[in-house]
Amino acid sequence: MKTDHPSIAAVDLGSNSFHLLVARHVDGRFQVLHKEKQRVYLAAGLDEDFNLSQEAIARALHALQQFATTLESFPHSHVQVVATYTLRNSKNIQDFLRLAQRNFPFKINVISGQEEARLIYQGVANYMHSDHNRLIIDIGGGSTELIIGQHFEHKHLASRNMGCVTISKQFFPDGQLNEQRFNNAQTKAEQDLEPITANYLNEGWKTCLGTSGTIKTLVAINQAYFDQCALTLSSLEKIKAYILAQGHIDKLDIKGLPEERHANIVGGLIILIAVFKQLHITSLNYCDYSLREGLLNEMQRNEVLDIRTRTIQTLTEHYTVDTVHSDNICKTLEHLFSSVQDAWQLSPFDLQMLRWAAQLHEVGLTINSSGLHKHSAYIVMHSQLPGFTQEQQLMLSGLIRFSRKKIKLADLDLFNHEQPQKLNKLLPLLRLAIMFNQKRQHQQVPSIVIQAQGEQLRLMINKTWLNKHTILLADLQQEQHYLKPLNIILLIR
Repeated sequence: MKTDHPSIAAVDLGSNSFHLLVARHVDGRFQVLHKEKQRVYLAAGLDEDFNLSQEAIARALHALQQFATTLESFPHSHVQVVATYTLRNSKNIQDFLRLAQRNFPFKINVISGQEEARLIYQGVANYMHSDHNRLIIDIGGGSTELIIGQHFEHKHLASRNMGCVTISKQFFPDGQLNEQRFNNAQTKAEQDLEPITANYLNEGWKTCLGTSGTIKTLVAINQAYFDQCALTLSSLEKIKAYILAQGHIDKLDIKGLPEERHANIVGGLIILIAVFKQLHITSLNYCDYSLREGLLNEMQRNEVLDIRTRTIQTLTEHYTVDTVHSDNICKTLEHLFSSVQDAWQLSPFDLQMLRWAAQLHEVGLTINSSGLHKHSAYIVMHSQLPGFTQEQQLMLSGLIRFSRKKIKLADLDLFNHEQPQKLNKLLPLLRLAIMFNQKRQHQQVPSIVIQAQGEQLRLMINKTWLNKHTILLADLQQEQHYLKPLNIILLIR
């Protein structure tokens, strides 16, 4: 049965477990339809020469066969599969991939540590908003990813070759627990972190979030013993004392610790304590979103962007829009946008919305050139726009509706209820770009310097050029009054 909300799947071939997440995108959000998790312990099957054992390969192939059954009806374009630390470091990876192809028809993408870190951050960023820097920590079976980012943009990505499985395997091969082994392992973990420490501390962050099963388990133990959600260095040290007191991994009896985590929780705890100490972390909260959610969002973003691009193209062709003119407006927009993006905290998607508005702002010419902005906005508001949510269609229509002439706040509020400040920042850029290209001769557009500070927009144009184009100067002076309802102060110099 055909559906407007097709299912997509993200598959994460991790060092400890393989995960499958099936979801669909509805009204700007993902609805999780199905989850599967298979314990494969890949990292435990990696020998000193970085060859995967046949037993580990067999476990992995069995898990992939299970996933293939679930994904049997999925188009290849709706499934993204990534492999992380163990497979990217395995010397016999090609042997594994050849065997996997026989029973698992989807392409396995072996990704770098940096790419893994980037996707983890996207998984968090698309579900948890932040106006400030945040540190994300993900402890996997073979590697640990640390990311600093703000909004949807990462600033620092790091993937260190230490994981809960590899640390446990290296320092506790016989399961015996003692203080000396623990300290040796922690020193090694801190040494692995040292190359990134200075840059991370210099960048700084306001909040710290941990993802992955290891951190989830440590949070559960913390809640069971201390009735606290946030992990601190003090609580981690207390958990360490509980674990060391039991002497052997096989004898662990810790509240909140599931049996399947016994073998590797010590390695994960050591890494987290090392991270806390090296980066001077005061507290960490758990986040349930990570790599798989990042993959889903990446798939949806790329797919939706393609759909939206086709939608805009279809509309411009249907209404025979002057694409040379709209392209010139887009070039001016890109220059204006890049100059104010940081000051006004605008996103790349905001620029894409402006481009789309520029491409569609003249579709109303088929009705009448008088009141063009109103006709164009009406068409955009009431057309079927595949790929656009209601909120996005409303924003696009609002940008076009107020792309010229007076701005009435009562009318603006009809388009502005979802993002009250966003439209106020984007509109001046669109209006100015259209104004500078109104003669439809891009070579006549002046060299423009624009700066934003708070609600002020400073526009600097060559005085000699401006004296020769008195009509444009008059339009800019009129625009100073038009922008007042947006609380934007336009300064012309």
